[in-house]
Amino acid sequence: MIAAFSLWMAYQLRFEAEVPLRFASLIPQLLALLVASRLCANFLFNLHRWSFKLSGLYDAIRIGVAGLLGSGIFMICLYFLRIELTSFASGPPRSVLVMEFFITTTLMGAIRFSPRLAKMYRVEQALARNSSLERTLIVGAGATGEQLLRDLLRSDAHYYKVVGFVDDDRRKQGTYLSGRPVLGLIADLPAIVKRHKAGTILIAIPRVPAKRIREILAMCSDLKLRFKILPVSYIYLQDHSARPALTDLSPEDLLPRQEVNLKETRIGEAIEGRRVMVTGAGGSIGGEICRQLLENRVKTLFMLDTNENELYLRARSFQTEFPDSGIVTSVVDVRGFRRVERLFSEFRPQDVFHAAAHKHVPLMEAAPDEAVTNNVMGTHNVAWMAHEYGAQRFVFISTDKAVRPSSVMGATKRVGEMLVRSIGKHSDTKFSVVRFGNVLGSAGSVVPLFRQQIAAGGPVTVTDPEVRRYFMTIGEAVGLVLQVAYRDFGELCILDMGEQIRILDLARHMITMAGFVPEKDVPITFTGLRPGEKLYEQLMTEEEESTYRVDSKIFVACSPEPPADIEEVIKELIAVAERGEDEEVLALLKNLVPSYSVMQETRSMTEDGQPDSSL
Repeated sequence: MIAAFSLWMAYQLRFEAEVPLRFASLIPQLLALLVASRLCANFLFNLHRWSFKLSGLYDAIRIGVAGLLGSGIFMICLYFLRIELTSFASGPPRSVLVMEFFITTTLMGAIRFSPRLAKMYRVEQALARNSSLERTLIVGAGATGEQLLRDLLRSDAHYYKVVGFVDDDRRKQGTYLSGRPVLGLIADLPAIVKRHKAGTILIAIPRVPAKRIREILAMCSDLKLRFKILPVSYIYLQDHSARPALTDLSPEDLLPRQEVNLKETRIGEAIEGRRVMVTGAGGSIGGEICRQLLENRVKTLFMLDTNENELYLRARSFQTEFPDSGIVTSVVDVRGFRRVERLFSEFRPQDVFHAAAHKHVPLMEAAPDEAVTNNVMGTHNVAWMAHEYGAQRFVFISTDKAVRPSSVMGATKRVGEMLVRSIGKHSDTKFSVVRFGNVLGSAGSVVPLFRQQIAAGGPVTVTDPEVRRYFMTIGEAVGLVLQVAYRDFGELCILDMGEQIRILDLARHMITMAGFVPEKDVPITFTGLRPGEKLYEQLMTEEEESTYRVDSKIFVACSPEPPADIEEVIKELIAVAERGEDEEVLALLKNLVPSYSVMQETRSMTEDGQPDSSL
């Protein structure tokens, strides 16, 4: 129908609606030939297979090329049929063929693209009528930002009214993407937000550096904005579903970390088919160890924890997610030697990950006997049984608080490190210690606390304006722990934690990400360092720093040999802890860990009353 109309219209235009008879008489035969040519070309380019909702530039090119091919086939047929292409014979004039091509291609495109254009118009009208939409800016005017905008324009199931882009590429300034202008540089973002009354920022930059995100949050800290970011799956896997793809900006996005890919290290091959025991499996670190082991097709996973509720819920979740895996749960207090021995005798694990521990610094300051019995005696029980029952690997999860400890918790973890290394000297089991800092989002950590305080309207409590901590994500920490275990790096491994982050900055960024102005909408108060806390943490002692090497973001260090009488001293330490003799416990900890110092002052001040930054 389009071809017939186009040929007729071309003749009408060529002869100003007065087609001579000698030309008009040939139109029926030419029409049959033209329709056959067009159908053949359209079939070759699969124009009968068309997506009216998702047609794009490539489909427009298909229409144009199919139109050219159809005109070419038509002209070849005219040549072989000896029909002259001249204005002075009965054959069609060349201008008619040219006009027919343009009219046909235009109408084909209009019909094919009109449903999508109509839907876009309806969406635009619906969005325009929706007064609850949030005026939005997209950070990043590249292919990802443009794709995000197009996906948003296809749907009205969101709350974003995109007013423009910001981008650091000066060549893009003043240009338009899908009808939206590039309004300025990222450095101009605060002024652009105020000028256009934006309330939401969508970050659409592939692999945006964490430092850049922190800079954006800092420059917008006095504005009430919501922040969203595109995950890697959208950017690199073409997961172009706009509404679920956008996620809230989270503290994890502030860390300059990349997820550890165990497939690249071939660790999965070493894990597959093994029997593995994890203590503290109901906790954040132990639970993530279990999850990654299951992802790598461990044969049987033995999950141990004293918290039966968390153990039950996590095991239920894993059984749903990994229905073909063998999961065995046991409620056990690792301080019970006989119970631990029975489990090892029954399960006979090949690999053991010991993550069970008391970790809260202030609570352990008030109960040093509990810290010793759980963190030292429990570690001894599990490590000794791993040796006795022939486990091939034992991995002890330690903490940066074990370096020059100022807390009972840190000192007990340091003793645990020495204990594990001491047992490993006389065992066929490969004993490893893995030491790292804080994990974002773990149970009891600062991030969930800040979230609760922000949701309650504040105040957000920070111990000290200068306190800094190492942070990494749970997924990365556990990925590196598994590398330590199955690549046999050495007996003492410290994870590369990057730079320490100031807790005050983290608090301010989280308030900004929640859409509030720090210290205006949500106050920040300083409570002072708690008992046992330090301003800064260290990952290695001086001796370890002089011996370490780096392998796959893991520091492998040599630590001084444990004292020869460590096992006798530890037995005495456990005995006094079980009797609740706290003073003797602290004295023995000091004997075992000479660098352990009880913090008498929460801070050191210079003469002018300012914090002493040399601490």
